[in-house]
Amino acid sequence: MKKPEAVMEILEAYDLTGSFRAAAGLVGCDHKTVAYWVRQREAAGGMPVVERSRPAMEAVFAEKIDELVDRSHGQIRADAAHGKLVAIGYLGSPRTTRRWVAESKRRWRRKHGRRTRPWIPEPGLWMQWDYGDGPRVEDRATVLFCAWLAWSRFRVVVPLRDKTLPSVVMGLDRALRMFGGAPTYALTDNEKTVSVDHVCGIAVRNPQIVEVARHYGLTIATCVPADPQSKGGSEATVRVAKADLVPTDHNLRPGYGSFAEVEAACEAFMADANTRPHRSTLEPPLFRLAQEHERCTDCRNCRIPCVSVRPAR
Repeated sequence: MKKPEAVMEILEAYDLTGSFRAAAGLVGCDHKTVAYWVRQREAAGGMPVVERSRPAMEAVFAEKIDELVDRSHGQIRADAAHGKLVAIGYLGSPRTTRRWVAESKRRWRRKHGRRTRPWIPEPGLWMQWDYGDGPRVEDRATVLFCAWLAWSRFRVVVPLRDKTLPSVVMGLDRALRMFGGAPTYALTDNEKTVSVDHVCGIAVRNPQIVEVARHYGLTIATCVPADPQSKGGSEATVRVAKADLVPTDHNLRPGYGSFAEVEAACEAFMADANTRPHRSTLEPPLFRLAQEHERCTDCRNCRIPCVSVRPAR
C-alpha cells in the first residue's frame, strides 16, 4: 500500500503528463498503479483516502505471543515464536509474527525493562578501569589496561603482558601517577585479582588488592557481574583504544616489532585523546584534569614524580 505522499506524487505526475505510462516513468512505479489511483480519485471526487491496513493477529495468538515473550524475559526470537504458533494452528505469515513479537517485546521492556538515569560525575570521586586484548608482540599476546576518570574524561592506556596481580598493580600505579592523584573510588570488573568470591551477592575482595587500595587511599568497587552498562566509561575507552592500537584491516596499522613500540603507540594515543575537546564536555580532558586534582588525594608513599601527558608533536 502506498503512502499518502507517494499517492500525491503519482497524481501530480499524471496531471502533468496526462499519460499513465509517462507518469509511471516519472515517479518510478507501474502504469497500472497510476491508473488505479486515478480511478480512485475520480470515484472519490477528490484526493482519495489512503489507509495502510495491516493483517491483524487473532486474540488467541496475540496472547500466546505475550506469554512467550514474558516467559523468555523478552529474549525469544520471532522465528522461534512463529514455529510455536504454527504448531497450535496459526496460518499467518512470518512477517506478521515478527511485527507482533517486536511490539510485544516493546511493551514488555516498558514494564520490566531496566530503568537508567544520567550519571552526573563529581570531580575526584570516581575512576574506572578495564582490560582489552592488545596486539600480539613477538608472537605473544598483550593486554591493554584502560583507566578513565569520570569527571574529566581523562583516559590512560597501559600495555601489560598479562592480567596477573603484579601486572594489574603496575597498571594501576601508572594510571594514578598519570592522573596526578588518587580518586575516592575505583570501579572495575569482578576479576579474581579483585573479587575472589561472592557470598549472598556481596563481593569478597582479594586481600592483596585491598592492601594496594589502602596504600593509595582508594576504595575498590566492583560492578554487577555481566553488566557492562554499569562502567560504560572504561568500556568505551577499551573499545576506542583497541580500534586505534590493535592492527586490523580497518585502521591499516602495521604490526609491532617490540613491546616498546606498543608503549609508544599508547602514549601517542593518550596524548591525542586527552588534548582534543571531548564531545560531552567540549573541553580537553587534560584541562579538566587540572581542576580534578583539587579533589584527588595524593598517592601515598609514592616518591616517584607523577607522569604528565604531553601533546603529540
